Amino acid sequence: MGWYRRDALFVLSIGFGVLLAGLLADLACAESVPLNCMILPGEEIASILMTNSLAIDASCIVTCKFQTTKYDNNPQITCAKPVPAGKEVEMCRLTSGGDKFVKLTEGRADCTRLPAAEVR
Repeated sequence: MGWYRRDALFVLSIGFGVLLAGLLADLACAESVPLNCMILPGEEIASILMTNSLAIDASCIVTCKFQTTKYDNNPQITCAKPVPAGKEVEMCRLTSGGDKFVKLTEGRADCTRLPAAEVR
């Protein structure tokens, strides 16, 4: 029975390796794209805009982190959705939780190729 368990573990290891390689290949295809994490008038809401500058429809993800007037209150938002090629879209909005936003501290956006039938 020992050889059966060893062979099963070997097959599972190979399968896991192939799966991991595929996931890493998809991650490697993500490209940085322009974004605009802006504080709206009133300073309690932020709008997260990004542009899919790729020539193809893509699945895009954006993350923005802000500083507020309250010490150690740094709201962050991450949102994702499909975006048509060459389009600028509002990805999401973030509320400050009652404190006023002061400034953007971090922001990044990436897009990965999406099959054409998935973008609406």
